[in-house]
Amino acid sequence: MEYIGATGVPVKFYTVPIDQGIDFHFILGFAIDASPEGDSQNGVFSPYWVSTLTQTSVAQIKSRYPNVKALASLSGWSLGDTVLRWYDPEDPNLWITNAFTSLKSIVEDYHLDGIDIDYENFPKRRRRSSPNSTFAYCIGELISLLKNQSVISVATIAPFYTTVGPYMDLYGRYEEVIDFVNYQFYTDRVRSARGYLDTFRVRSMQFGAEKLLPSYEVKGRGIQGEAFFDALRLLEKSGFSVNGVMIFSADASVDGGGDDYYYEKKSQAFLLNSTTLV
Repeated sequence: MEYIGATGVPVKFYTVPIDQGIDFHFILGFAIDASPEGDSQNGVFSPYWVSTLTQTSVAQIKSRYPNVKALASLSGWSLGDTVLRWYDPEDPNLWITNAFTSLKSIVEDYHLDGIDIDYENFPKRRRRSSPNSTFAYCIGELISLLKNQSVISVATIAPFYTTVGPYMDLYGRYEEVIDFVNYQFYTDRVRSARGYLDTFRVRSMQFGAEKLLPSYEVKGRGIQGEAFFDALRLLEKSGFSVNGVMIFSADASVDGGGDDYYYEKKSQAFLLNSTTLV
């Protein structure tokens, strides 16, 4: 899985190396339920990813590679200078209806296969168990509705260390409709293979090891370079099945110069050669 289109870099699908022997999911960043000024739209989502990722280009890359799927990631950190936050809607069911209708339109328009949940900021002074904590209910029911109506076939979530609470609530209540957990391990700022293993153990207890994917941030935080692949090997030696890899992001890879997409290429090769791949 790889995020793409969130930073303004004019990246294109066809430049990303894709091995036909592996499932490859592009995660478009982001679809946001806010106006261009950052005002909330009560569940009415609009696409804000880079303009080079057109409807036609999604159809073309999927036609060229039958193993490719495309997802819309919801929210992200910010829209321009406006930090985005989950807000508890006054009428959760109306929010779900609006979200379903708007996302169904985006999915059909862009030939998408699923959604990724990446709300990264939550109201302060709110307990996870509060009856007003509508995140798990709204998102869980939205995913369920989209799947039950055959609008999408895959759904993922992307927690990180400060958002574990709301996402554990969501996962605990709606695990059956969530396919993968794209935990952002790079936010834990672990830089060694041993430290990565220790963190993976903790997150696997929170979200389950089977759906949890190791992740890597290109030119970013956390573990870097070959140490990431040392960590993947150590995970396998320690009994974990490495069922996939999440990379953030294609934007950084194409904008880096030199051997572009090195980590995408090597991650796919690792997975194809993995003895635990299912």
